[in-house]
Amino acid sequence: MVKLTNETLFSNELLSEIREKFAFVDIDPLTQKKRLFLDNAGGSYRLKSANEKFAQYDLIPDHPQRDHETAKLLFEVEQKGIEDIRTIFNAKKGRIGTYFTASQAMFDITGVIAENIEGTNIVTTALEHPSAFDSAKFYADKLGKEFRVAPTNPVTGGVDVEEITKLIDSDTCLLSVIYASNISGAILDIETIVKEARKIKPDLYIIVDAVQHAPHGIIDIEKTPVDAMNIAPYKFFGVRGFGIAYLSERAAKLPHHRLFGKEGGDLQLGSPAPGHFASISEVVNYVCWIGSQFSDEQDRRKLFIEGMTRIALQERALLETMLNGTDKVKGLRNIPGVTVYLDYEDLSKRDFIIAISIENLDFQEAVRQYGNENVLVYDRVATSIYSKRMLESFGMEGAIRVSPLHCNSVEEIEEFLEVTQKIAEKYAQNIQS
Repeated sequence: MVKLTNETLFSNELLSEIREKFAFVDIDPLTQKKRLFLDNAGGSYRLKSANEKFAQYDLIPDHPQRDHETAKLLFEVEQKGIEDIRTIFNAKKGRIGTYFTASQAMFDITGVIAENIEGTNIVTTALEHPSAFDSAKFYADKLGKEFRVAPTNPVTGGVDVEEITKLIDSDTCLLSVIYASNISGAILDIETIVKEARKIKPDLYIIVDAVQHAPHGIIDIEKTPVDAMNIAPYKFFGVRGFGIAYLSERAAKLPHHRLFGKEGGDLQLGSPAPGHFASISEVVNYVCWIGSQFSDEQDRRKLFIEGMTRIALQERALLETMLNGTDKVKGLRNIPGVTVYLDYEDLSKRDFIIAISIENLDFQEAVRQYGNENVLVYDRVATSIYSKRMLESFGMEGAIRVSPLHCNSVEEIEEFLEVTQKIAEKYAQNIQS
């Protein structure tokens, strides 16, 4: 097999293979019309194989904890899935917990830590998803603990390390922090946050919400030794109905809901669908397949790292194209009437999300105008519980959120830019007339 060169963008041949692996990559599933889907921060394109494997194993009636051949197969599927989840996190120790959703995981784990670890305050940031922010506030209020919130940085779109660490003291029982913003795309420096926070309190419990970052970058529990981290497969090319969390050994031994007959660190309640584990294995298979196009490495984690590295490079190149344009079309930074919010120059510190506005056009109407051009984006407005706190922290009323994925092409980015310029010119002309 001929290996690809180390160029930032995927080759046309590889990109074509990648796009074939996703369902409805350029077709509306209902109308069957061509469209450009740029709302992957609200979910993601689905791998065909992930959904096919889920359906295949979900049809099997057997229980994996039985002693016959089919049951043993299902048990092996589950164990392989758990190992592949460990591959995603690089979790050589600790435990894997599964939940109905990633938000449920966040609430459950936050509650167990807050209720069982001594301390008079809980620290989080204004950038958090409601599942993290609200769970931290819920238990702070319930337990009478002080609730401390680090402000955002309106330049980077993230949260500065020192803004978090200055809120931590010897009485902090929990730090809950997001890995990357689903509005600005800013990636927080989790490794430094963990190191600096534990200088202040060495045994501090730390939870990280990695739902938004997982499809775009490398996660490594060895480098960021936190006590819990969650991901959502449906935002990582997989299926809905499944939330996943890594827990450190000490976090897993806290009094979670559990069956008393099981080992202390076993958090599994009931019978999860083997199809979910088969599905997440397909996600890891896919990322490793990308890695194999650039490396002869055989180790699964190393291939996964290579694959995620290539995904990040592809997305960074597309992000730069979207911001600066090409010979054919202007970039968002140069289209009259378009404002790019939180436009931090260092693209290595951003996931592939852009927040913009178009002059003389409110955000919801802008989404409709894009829809009329068969381009799907999303409005983040201050009236939404999923946006209000974060937007207000940046001094923003709203934004048009554009969230492509690594399987998008330069041509699709150019198409989006052409549509954006068309809409901006249309509304500029309306005002002039």
